[in-house]
Amino acid sequence: MTATAAQRRRGWLSAGGVLITIAYLLPVYWMLATSLKDSSDIFATPPDLFPSPITLTSYTETVVNHAGIGRGLLNSTVIAVGTTVVTLAVAVPAAYALARLRVRFVALLMLLFLVVQMIPAVNLALPMFVIFSRADLVNSYVGLILANCSLAIPLAITILRPYFLSVPGEVIEAAKIDGCTTWSAFLRVALPVSVPGLITVAVISFLGAWGEFVFGLALASDEGMQPITVVLAGLTNSFGTRWNDLMAVSVVVALPIIVVFVFLQRYIVGGLTAGATKS
Repeated sequence: MTATAAQRRRGWLSAGGVLITIAYLLPVYWMLATSLKDSSDIFATPPDLFPSPITLTSYTETVVNHAGIGRGLLNSTVIAVGTTVVTLAVAVPAAYALARLRVRFVALLMLLFLVVQMIPAVNLALPMFVIFSRADLVNSYVGLILANCSLAIPLAITILRPYFLSVPGEVIEAAKIDGCTTWSAFLRVALPVSVPGLITVAVISFLGAWGEFVFGLALASDEGMQPITVVLAGLTNSFGTRWNDLMAVSVVVALPIIVVFVFLQRYIVGGLTAGATKS
């Protein structure tokens, strides 16, 4: 391939990448633009590509002064942080045990973890509602966190196990010879090497719980316990939808996701790719 042909190919690839990026960012821009429009300008024909005049009424009236939105954001924060903490506390030692200890049927267990991830949340919601009702966990943070962990923990173990497998066994044995116990060798040797994987798991667990809708709808009938995703769905009703208010809340809900990916993108990508080098 000549240099000119190679440059032309790179140019086409770059152009294709730009078009794909625009296609992905256009809905995000339209959401932001709609949130800054007045209700009378939303259905203008032809549609206004840029909000004029810009108004923050939807943010002040719906996001700031609506008590349900603030409560929903607080609930989602508690659920997402709790899910992340519990997932790491369970998945990290479990993944290390499956990687280092002589456990029978490890391959079968990993297959089961993969299968669990393919089960839709809606199929788990009804059995969980029955079980949690008997345990008095409906309309509670504990119930919602446990429900989210049922999907987050298998994925976390699947991601973390290759990291612990990549740590040479000789290094672990050398640490034990130097006086470390199995637990201290795990904390001082294996865990620091797996920091990118831990960040990846923490981010995926947090974002999964932050955007979860089915469990919040099925296990939180009390409006005071509902996460922001359920509150957001409640802004649409049979009497009409105030799209600028709905988009304003959507922008606020999307902000944590955007911030996490902007600041932790390299850890997420590196964690997913590095952990896949050994299985």
